Amino acid sequence: MPTVLALKGVWKVYRMDSIEVPALKGLDMKVEEGEFVSVMGASGSGKSTALNIMGCLDSPTRGKVFLDGVDITALPESQIARMRGSKIGFVFQAFNLHPTLNVFENICLPMRIHEFPQAQIKRRADELIGLVGLSHRESHYPSQLSGGEKQRVAIARALSTSPSMVLADEPTGNLDSRTSHEIMGLLSGLHKEGKTIVVVTHERDIASYAQRTITIRDGKALSARKRGGESG
Repeated sequence: MPTVLALKGVWKVYRMDSIEVPALKGLDMKVEEGEFVSVMGASGSGKSTALNIMGCLDSPTRGKVFLDGVDITALPESQIARMRGSKIGFVFQAFNLHPTLNVFENICLPMRIHEFPQAQIKRRADELIGLVGLSHRESHYPSQLSGGEKQRVAIARALSTSPSMVLADEPTGNLDSRTSHEIMGLLSGLHKEGKTIVVVTHERDIASYAQRTITIRDGKALSARKRGGESG
């Protein structure tokens, strides 16, 4: 299968006054089209930094990042932003919904930013609201929703521009156990329909939904483990 995301020899070094603090130390990893991959790591392992670089939200100090075969480290920020907007859908632990927009409007927002035709925006939003089971809540605001409902809106919003990959950062971190498994079931369903999914988590039961788990420790990736414990 084609590789949709690859990090090759990625270093990220932060400067604190005269001190250099490396968060990533030559990280190598890749995600193939249609894969469901989990990325695990303890606090301070470099997992969050890797997420930001995978999502083109931050750039590496050294090394290369390839998105759909394109070396984005060689591109200007404006072009990176366009690729990020069209190829990656983000789901965050804190939901990041706009508080003054209702469910329908939150889902429409990325499409409006990318200047989709109005008829397409409404059709796509209606489709996604149905997909995540919130047709009865489309006029409600984030403050009127449960945590699970907010995350469903966030997933629908992430899918609105039809990205090739969904990148979820601790998507169950603010949810109870039952709701967490409902959200992971929704992401698993998207994967079965062909969507590439990457979930960053510190919870093993959440990581177990993926086909393959990459563990980051001390800024490097350990051998990826496939479901069932096989190394890959």
